Amino acid sequence: MRTTLRLAHALVLTVGLAGCATSLRTPHVADLHDNPGRYQQRSVSINGVVTTSWSIPLVPYRLYKVDDGTGEVTVVGRGSRTPGRGAHVRVRGRVDDVGVFGGQVIGLHIEELELHVRR
Repeated sequence: MRTTLRLAHALVLTVGLAGCATSLRTPHVADLHDNPGRYQQRSVSINGVVTTSWSIPLVPYRLYKVDDGTGEVTVVGRGSRTPGRGAHVRVRGRVDDVGVFGGQVIGLHIEELELHVRR
């Protein structure tokens, strides 16, 4: 009986910790804007719809904004493709900013590490 109880406690603790770790890696965009220091230089995944995208020929950077329903975040990609407006995407990348001025984060963005476009 004790062994079963200990095993059950260990299982509940493991599932709880895994849930906490998953929530840290898949925040909403509003969470990124509300508490950018928590996610600074960390890898996160964002699911959403591309609202705008820009790319310039012969320039290695691609920029697009992803809206997950809670807000928009700019994604900086270095890949060869830029998702078009209205595309449903899952982006994994590192959260970064340009700087902090007067306690406000300026230029919050995600540096794309991986992009999946859903059809």
